Amino acid sequence: MDYFLKYFLIMCNLLFTVLGLLILALGVWGLISKESFAQEKISSIGTDPMLVVLSVGFLLTALCLSGCVGALRENRCLLKLFSATVLVLIAVQVIVAIVAHTLQDQIEGNLRSGMLVAMARYQDDLDLRFITDEIQSNLQCCGVDNYRDWEINIYYNCSAPGVLACGVPATCCVDPLENGTVWNSQCGVGAQLLDEFTAQSVIFLGGCLGEIFRWIEHHEGLIGIIVTVVFGVQILILFITIRLLERINRHKWTACCKYVKHMCKSHTCKVSYRCFE
Repeated sequence: MDYFLKYFLIMCNLLFTVLGLLILALGVWGLISKESFAQEKISSIGTDPMLVVLSVGFLLTALCLSGCVGALRENRCLLKLFSATVLVLIAVQVIVAIVAHTLQDQIEGNLRSGMLVAMARYQDDLDLRFITDEIQSNLQCCGVDNYRDWEINIYYNCSAPGVLACGVPATCCVDPLENGTVWNSQCGVGAQLLDEFTAQSVIFLGGCLGEIFRWIEHHEGLIGIIVTVVFGVQILILFITIRLLERINRHKWTACCKYVKHMCKSHTCKVSYRCFE
């Protein structure tokens, strides 16, 4: 059983190491594709979301690689470091879950503020634009509370001089494809000037904040299963690591006792009584 647990731990860590490398590669690709290392952008690289992805990938890879090598080589230092880190991660997740449940109203307010900031910087930040477009197109919504929230953006504000004035992004449109094939980026032009009855045939009227919480409520069973499985895997890995550490310590103590018994055939030398049990 101990050997089975050892190699199960190695395989789990190996799989998560590969996952960490994929996340790391995604972060590097994101930074390179956006030319974040260019001279004019390097000063703001610290606020790039892809840096978070890269950091998560690096930490996951380093953690799981230490666990994999520690289990393979039965290295107590690496296994102790790995188990301590996993224990800290479990504790942090429990604390975050408790705080999130306690501060639901405050989280909703912060989410609303963040979404409004993303809308205001829609044209200026490609990451915020991508996230906003994905939310609006997948959840079929527009704005935070309704489609008129887009007036917060200087380009979609009705006082703006450009063609986008009083409009909304194409991802708000019910049918953004012209003739079913060509992406029509102008489908939301002038949508803020329409009354709700007329606008409902052109764009999505509902805000994305409500749709996000409705999506969570609708999928709470699946989310609960995923959270339980992830949390259970972490606890299982922690248990196996501790079990492996105990076996390594027991094996080393037994080997030490055999060596001492061999060197001290008589009981005249001072040997711990545990060696002769």
